[in-house]
Amino acid sequence: MTIPTIPLDKRFRGYLPVVVDIETAGFNAKKHALLEIAAVIVEFDANRNLFITERYSSHVIPFKNAELDEAALKFNGIDPHHPFRMAVEELEALQLLFAPIHKAVKRNNCKRAILVGHNPAFDISFLNAAIHRTKIKRSPFHPFSSFDTATLGGLVYQQTVLSKIAQTAGLSWEDEKAHSALYDAEKTAELFCLIVNRWKQLEATDNIAETSS
Repeated sequence: MTIPTIPLDKRFRGYLPVVVDIETAGFNAKKHALLEIAAVIVEFDANRNLFITERYSSHVIPFKNAELDEAALKFNGIDPHHPFRMAVEELEALQLLFAPIHKAVKRNNCKRAILVGHNPAFDISFLNAAIHRTKIKRSPFHPFSSFDTATLGGLVYQQTVLSKIAQTAGLSWEDEKAHSALYDAEKTAELFCLIVNRWKQLEATDNIAETSS
């Protein structure tokens, strides 16, 4: 990985955007198991455009006494007990994700990470529940603030479903890979970068027009 040389601290008021997607065994963050978690870090290139720099993901062992909703498992196609999942405990999964995020926050001179997600209230509730269960003291993430690509997609592309926004934006989309935490996080990251970079171009165009007038 090429380490970016332009820090991101001024772009989002000291927050580093980190795209997160979580696949679960239901909708109740306190009762239902967290099964997959992925994080994608985005940073500036030499032209101050956002791009993906790092990707991390883990399959997660359901926590003790976790409930598994069969409808949710059918929807995301995850078998929590499959022998080849190579799943790890929640604590290890969070540590594997948080370590590189802490490093990215530091090298970008940011104060902490901010979760970017598609309807992120769901992801942040499961992330916070896992942090509480595992008693992790130093989460890199803001505990409740987030950026929502469903809202941004509605604004820019008149769509709110991730697959429809991606296709409208000209991004590739493969239905058979959807509902994998890493795939959805990567697509959400691509979309977030596209929208932020498009806004930068619009700002530049407006500045040129104002200068010309």
